[in-house]
Amino acid sequence: MRLLKRCIWSVCGCVASPLLAQSVPVPEGGADVGSIADLHCIAPIGAVLALLFAFRFFKTMISADEGNEDMKKIAQHVRDGAKAYLASQFRVVFIVMFVLFLVLIGLAMIGLQNPLVPAAFLTGAIFSGLCGYLGMQTATLASSRTAQGASESLNRGLQIAFRSGAVMGLVVVGFGLLNIWLWYMFLDVVVYSADHMANGWSFMVPEGFNPANKLGEITTTMLGYGIGASLQALFARVGGGIFTKAADVGADLVGKVEANIPEDDPRNPATIADNVGDNVGDVAGMGADLYESYCGSILATAALGAGLPLTSAFFGEAAVVAPMVVAGIGIILSILGVFLVKCGDDASMKTLLAALDRGTWASTGLVVAAVATLAGCGLISWGIFGAVVAGLLSGVLIGLSTGYYTSDEYRPTIGIAEQSQTGAATTIIDGIAVGMMSAGIPVITIVTGILMAYGFAGGFTDPASGLYGIAFAAVGMLSTLGITLATDAYGPIADNAGGNAQMAKLPDEVRERTDALDMLGNTTAAIGKGFAIGSAALTALALLATFVLGVNTWCDKLGMPPIPVAEFSIMNPLLICGIFIGGMMAFTFCALTMKAVGRAAGSMVTEVRRQFREMPGIMKGTTTPDYARCVEISTIAAQKEMIVPSLLAVSVPVITGLIFGVPGVLGMLAGGLATGFSLACMLNNAGGAWDNAKKYVEKGNLGGKGSDVHKACIVGDTVGDPFKDTSGPSLNILLKLMSMVCVIFTPVIVKFSPVVQKFLHIVQ
Repeated sequence: MRLLKRCIWSVCGCVASPLLAQSVPVPEGGADVGSIADLHCIAPIGAVLALLFAFRFFKTMISADEGNEDMKKIAQHVRDGAKAYLASQFRVVFIVMFVLFLVLIGLAMIGLQNPLVPAAFLTGAIFSGLCGYLGMQTATLASSRTAQGASESLNRGLQIAFRSGAVMGLVVVGFGLLNIWLWYMFLDVVVYSADHMANGWSFMVPEGFNPANKLGEITTTMLGYGIGASLQALFARVGGGIFTKAADVGADLVGKVEANIPEDDPRNPATIADNVGDNVGDVAGMGADLYESYCGSILATAALGAGLPLTSAFFGEAAVVAPMVVAGIGIILSILGVFLVKCGDDASMKTLLAALDRGTWASTGLVVAAVATLAGCGLISWGIFGAVVAGLLSGVLIGLSTGYYTSDEYRPTIGIAEQSQTGAATTIIDGIAVGMMSAGIPVITIVTGILMAYGFAGGFTDPASGLYGIAFAAVGMLSTLGITLATDAYGPIADNAGGNAQMAKLPDEVRERTDALDMLGNTTAAIGKGFAIGSAALTALALLATFVLGVNTWCDKLGMPPIPVAEFSIMNPLLICGIFIGGMMAFTFCALTMKAVGRAAGSMVTEVRRQFREMPGIMKGTTTPDYARCVEISTIAAQKEMIVPSLLAVSVPVITGLIFGVPGVLGMLAGGLATGFSLACMLNNAGGAWDNAKKYVEKGNLGGKGSDVHKACIVGDTVGDPFKDTSGPSLNILLKLMSMVCVIFTPVIVKFSPVVQKFLHIVQ
């Protein structure tokens, strides 16, 4: 804490210095051009602080007692499986990334892309994967320590699990913001510096570079970083989701329903694979997912700030740097929130949720106060403050809505459990209905948030400023990601701790505490996914505006006439075709990922049944199951099945652009955003509700464990597994990846779509 206080005082000094140095009044409605830009040091300070505290929390976790020999052995099995899977995944991803890297180099060589975009692309991919790996490594080391901590007290277990989750949260925001700032400084101070261009750096500068568009060139180049992070995140999410759900479904259907043994029973051959899946899917996958969300929101806002004709005094470099500064402040205040998470030894959901809420709400309130201070000092406009508040409120409301529909404290989830009294069919029907109904509040919330951000930023008189405000709302929503991601990553750690306690046969009171932590983790994971989906909608909308901005810029560079405004009319059949393609993409993508889980889970069920049949000593406890074979099945399935959905996300936007032109791309992005957002909410919340309906019965309600109601709930939970952990969370990456692909391939679409359309006789 002493280190954190010193750094906060340093940041205060950074803020105060330019204010004290100002000798002229701040223009009404905005800031002096250089004022907020002078505070860019807050971004690296916040990022480095995040990495330092992540390291501190990691060291604290490592120093905790790992438990007895059985607990250590079980944790090592999970750790080895997770490492083996990620190594296999990275080999496949490397091939795809290398091919796309060569494509981007080819575009740069023919003058259709900035020469530095391929390097930015690789950097984004590498650090996205690194964040996922570090989070997974921490989680696998924390599981047995959390179980041992829970044997001492509930608060001790919560502290270890949550601060281990905070390692993931802080690594994501730390590396994300630090890399964005370093790229910005490199491009601004080195590559596009007039002195350096005159002294040998000109080979990095694209042909026809206009010094007046320096900031636009910098920010569009940095978007290459975003597409690398997005593509890696999609592979991590889809591959990890297929792995974890194949193991989970196999373990539940054969172990719980057919063999009637408890979850995480060491006699279940799929139980180690299930625990491995929690780490590679819900930790490594979620970390890479939110890394690209966080980076995408900052990069899209910076690009709009550089390119839009903002009429307020807040423009140019100030508009580019502002999201980095706010993100840096958010990191520092998120660290403060982490230290506020603690509880007594009351193992109730209410107590645990209150403990997590204390840290999250404190960080959110402090961010609002800090941004208000910036606005009051004239460093940003009050309109931008309003946009940040709109984003934060939208995130909180979507999270509360998700909690209502997925927590067993409320009617929707209890109602699913009650419907299970008449069988699995009614469990599934009611769960799907709850998921569909749950999409209403997030949609209304995000629509309201968009209008608020647009209006506060002055969009109804200056549309450009309104679009910038919408982008800034996404930055506001993710400004406290350091702590909100900690609450998400905490869930799989608590789940693995429960598995470790079960397999190591720890006392019942330990399992009760880990169950309490695990149930809270289900709710926080659902809330985290809702938060990610909300931020994806705002970021994708900002990227859509960035695409439109880039179209006319590239038209000018390529000597082509600008796209007529009439082509963007809803009555343009090319745009309408794009809307249908975008809507179809959301469903096709989900179908591919869910069928992949189904095929992989089928193989897992067959293998678990085989082991029970051919090795009768397993059920007697005299024979150890072949855990490694189940891990291998999930690994092979994930490697094979993740390729097609991921490549679809890259290829369809480019093909759509070449055939239907810029209007078709706009329609595709709009249709995909509208459909994908609602579908993602539905899948996420239905899956979470099914999971907690099962947990509600397992607590002793409606017949308890082993009853027919419980078995019906397990079937519902297995249907919901790919909903909430594979298809649903992958959709928010799809929305942003398609947008970023369109932005990066804008020159290809602008130059070659007229040729393709003439060849196909779409236009004369």
